[in-house]
Amino acid sequence: MLAIIGGSGLSQLANLQITRRQVVRTPYGEPSSPATFGLLGGVEIVFLARHGYGHTLAPHEINYRANVWALRELGAGEVIAVNSVGSIAPHLAPGSLVVPDNIIDYTSGRPLTFFEGADQPVTHVDFTWPFSAAVRAALLASARDAGLAAHDGGVYAATNGPRLESAAEIERLARDGAAMVGMTGMPEAALARELDLPYAMLALAVNWAAGRGDSADKVVLADIATILDEGMVRVRRVIERRAGQLAG
Repeated sequence: MLAIIGGSGLSQLANLQITRRQVVRTPYGEPSSPATFGLLGGVEIVFLARHGYGHTLAPHEINYRANVWALRELGAGEVIAVNSVGSIAPHLAPGSLVVPDNIIDYTSGRPLTFFEGADQPVTHVDFTWPFSAAVRAALLASARDAGLAAHDGGVYAATNGPRLESAAEIERLARDGAAMVGMTGMPEAALARELDLPYAMLALAVNWAAGRGDSADKVVLADIATILDEGMVRVRRVIERRAGQLAG
């Protein structure tokens, strides 16, 4: 079953033929929202709103462990995470779709693993390439099939939020090799890896990061809404095409 984690701007899938909603209980508490099940192109989809359906949860308040655990328990075989990002690399202008290939984690204070506590063994997982190569390839193919441009690769920098970054912080991220910045990619990606869930990110650049482009002096949050709304139309098209591939 295909699972979608919707981020800012994607609290629902417009063309999803909803069949039911389910409240899920996990050992880690409640997920951000009930799971919404439905059909997209004849394929069963489960959708979870990362920030809650009313966008009430800030990035540092999200129960990432409950969200990822719930999707695994519900039978997800592939997870597409939708994320809004700020552009650091010059070629990722706002409005760009990106399928990142790696992550740098700058977050702190978030529960970040399932492997903790007296009843859990010390466990290390490989995270050399955080995203599933197969799901990444499928997303890029889906974008091409939909006639949309999507950048292949780029490092996603995960910061705590909820504040945006300073211009100096963005300069540091750029020196570290980051192409984009967001607040929700970690620990979500690592938790999916711990549960062996094939997981990849479809990112939408919604603004230049602090100190870059038209954000040189200030990030104007009001300007993001238009790009977010238009961009999510294309995100939905990619997801619909992916569902069509699975329907095969």
